[in-house]
Amino acid sequence: MDTTTAALTRDEVARFHEQGFIGPFVACPPEEMDAFRERIDAEVLTSPGPNPATPLHSRHLDHRPVHDLATLPEVLGRVRSLLGDDILLWSTFLFNKEPGGLEVPWHQDIDSWPLDPPVNLSLWLAIDEATTENSCVQIIPGSHHELLHHVPSRPGRAFPQEIDPALVDTTNAIDMELAPGEFFLFSEQLMHHSNKNTSDRRRLGLSARYTTPAVNIVDQDSSPLFPGHACVLVSGSDTVGHNRMTQPPA
Repeated sequence: MDTTTAALTRDEVARFHEQGFIGPFVACPPEEMDAFRERIDAEVLTSPGPNPATPLHSRHLDHRPVHDLATLPEVLGRVRSLLGDDILLWSTFLFNKEPGGLEVPWHQDIDSWPLDPPVNLSLWLAIDEATTENSCVQIIPGSHHELLHHVPSRPGRAFPQEIDPALVDTTNAIDMELAPGEFFLFSEQLMHHSNKNTSDRRRLGLSARYTTPAVNIVDQDSSPLFPGHACVLVSGSDTVGHNRMTQPPA
């Protein structure tokens, strides 16, 4: 797969390190995303997956269109600009926020991930249109420079933990509105959040997590992963062998 044409510029790399995110970019045109969406609706959201706890987790391991979305040239080219040539896809999640879907509180992902060292790059790719009205992701630029204390979430939130509300300053928060097929990349420490979906429209998006073969994913059979979890090499080579690996689905 040729990803060189989608490389970030030096200025974009510097902006990512300063702001904690980069984008949005176009991964594929809306009509191409229409075909992906039809298959995901028909084949993924209606079936169990490799993680027995949820059908929305790690469907790139058993469903080729999910794998293909996470490895589109426009995505991987930019991921390589930030992580280098050797890349593991270690997790995906389909965020399906139906009308009435709960608020996701302000949080930093790395607080609960089993990565040693904590090196990760995250993708958020819109499958449906994501707008302020149907609860697009909100981010706080520059908030990745400090790891903040998390506490048990207040009632009515979708996640079990949130950043201590006393530490959250949303003055500079922005809404990451995305058309179908658009995406952004962000740091594992960037503060992000989404409101309750008070619209009458679903908001489906794909989150994908990338790391390098030098990172040890601690105990792949335990929470927050699952028995049989494996990584997929999506660029370069793995000469280290820290982690359980598998091939992409047929």
